[in-house]
Amino acid sequence: MIVAKPSGDTADLCVVRRAVARFLEHLASERRYSPHTVAAYQRDLKQLVDHAEQRLDKPLKLDDLDVLVLRGWLGKLARTHKTSSIARKIASSRAFFRYLQRIGLQQRNPAAELRMPKLSRPLPTFLDAETMAEVVEMPDGGTVDGLRDRAVLETLYGAGLRVSELRGLDLDCVSLKGDLGEARVIGKGDKERVVPLGRAAMAALGDYLERRAELLKPKSSTDAQRAIFLSRHGRRISVRSLQLLVKRYGFVGAGRADLHPHALRHSCATHLLDGGADLRSIQELMGHTSLSVTQRYTHTSIEGLMRVYDKAHPLASARRDRKADLPEG
Repeated sequence: MIVAKPSGDTADLCVVRRAVARFLEHLASERRYSPHTVAAYQRDLKQLVDHAEQRLDKPLKLDDLDVLVLRGWLGKLARTHKTSSIARKIASSRAFFRYLQRIGLQQRNPAAELRMPKLSRPLPTFLDAETMAEVVEMPDGGTVDGLRDRAVLETLYGAGLRVSELRGLDLDCVSLKGDLGEARVIGKGDKERVVPLGRAAMAALGDYLERRAELLKPKSSTDAQRAIFLSRHGRRISVRSLQLLVKRYGFVGAGRADLHPHALRHSCATHLLDGGADLRSIQELMGHTSLSVTQRYTHTSIEGLMRVYDKAHPLASARRDRKADLPEG
């Protein structure tokens, strides 16, 4: 795990950076945050400390990080950063000072006085069911690479997995017995959940696993021998390779050069909602910690419903005709 290293020669100069390093260690060891999340906190807090050192030009103490310093830091960043980035940096600083309060190093949380900027949250990208079918059917079933790619697409979409969850699947994590298989995945925060695998995903996985050994190499590592999805080089497939795989078939099958693995996950949730699944069930399948995240799919689904209504309902078309007949002005 990467943590911030103290710099400088005096104890006063080091105290803030030592506190940051202690906080990052807490996130990684006790909260079990992913390395990517810890790295994001590290970047944000390093920016804050660097700004405070430049502005105050003296050895920093924790009390020096007051709301004026924080506002100056954010004001400087606002010239070059998006609103979403500013919001994340505020959240990072709030979490840092809450931790310092909890362990008795800080009396108050100056970041609590900062107002969160209003965010316009974009709706999830997803494909309709017909287009999704065209994408997952594109791989060549006559090659082991094609069988693997079909299994990747079917599993990402059918089980609504994150790309990191799919990459981490081992042979002993998946059961293909019976009418409905299941996979044991490790999601955000190292939380384990079991997700169902539909018939299409089971069939694609079964076909691929029959020939998976062709991708193993004589010197393949123990990790590769456990992994379900392998690269041509006999290693556990990388996240980047999975992203490029989805992008390639998205372009060929749907004309979408911007397709990414998360869009398949979004498509799964949206289609489940359209099919009558309740939000709590979708939340459990997706591994969302908050129902508010799952509720984003209701907006996507309702927008699609309104478009269908506007095209098909006789009252909607009659209303459009009357509006067109109205005189201008």
